[in-house]
Amino acid sequence: MTMSIVDYELPYDTHNLYDVTLDTHQIHTLVTHTPSMVDTWFSDTLRGHHSTPQSLIVGIDFEWRPNFSRQVDNPIATLQLCIGNCCLIFQIMHAPSIPQSLIDFLGNAVHTFVGVGIQNDVEKLLIDYGFGVANMVDLGDLAARKLGVRELRNSGLKGLAKEVLGMEIVKPKRVTMSRWDTEWLTYDQVQYACIDAFLSYEIGRQLNDRV
Repeated sequence: MTMSIVDYELPYDTHNLYDVTLDTHQIHTLVTHTPSMVDTWFSDTLRGHHSTPQSLIVGIDFEWRPNFSRQVDNPIATLQLCIGNCCLIFQIMHAPSIPQSLIDFLGNAVHTFVGVGIQNDVEKLLIDYGFGVANMVDLGDLAARKLGVRELRNSGLKGLAKEVLGMEIVKPKRVTMSRWDTEWLTYDQVQYACIDAFLSYEIGRQLNDRV
C-alpha cells in the first residue's frame, strides 16, 4: 500500500489544502480552525453530491492529545469528516467558535455517520463541546452484521480495512500518540487523520452496498 501527501502551501493562517494519496485514491483535504472555511467546505462538498442530497454516508473520526494520567482528560483537538474523496480536518480546539453548519450537519439524522468506536467518541464530543451526532453507526457492528462474522464487532479500523477493503494499513504509534493539540499539524498527522476518516467512509460505503 502506498501513501503520500502533497502540500498546497497556501499563504494563509486560516487554512491549508493537501492531497493525500492512498493507493489509487486521492483525497482532497482541508485543514482549518476557521469557522467560515468549514462553511465553505460544506457548501462546496455538498454541491458535489447534489444527486443524493437527502442521504449521505460520512466517515467521522476524532483525535486528541493522549491522556497519560487518570486525572487528565484532554479535549478533542481535531474532528475529521470524509465524504467521497473530500476530507475536512477541523481543528476544533483552536477554533474561535463552532460553525452552525457543522452542528446542523452532524445533527441531521438523514445522514449516516460511520466510524470505529464512534459511540464513545461522540459522547466525548458532547461533553467537550456541547453538541452531538444524530445518526451514528459503529463500523464493527455493521461489519459483523453484514458479513456474518461476530468477531468483527471488536475490530479496530486496521482490522476492518483488511477484512472489508483488502488493505493493509500502518498506524504508527508515534503519530497516534502525538500532540494533536498543536496549532500546526505535521504532514504525518494530516495524512493519518485524513486516511482514518477516508477508510471509515469507504468501509461504510462498501458495507452499505452489501445486501
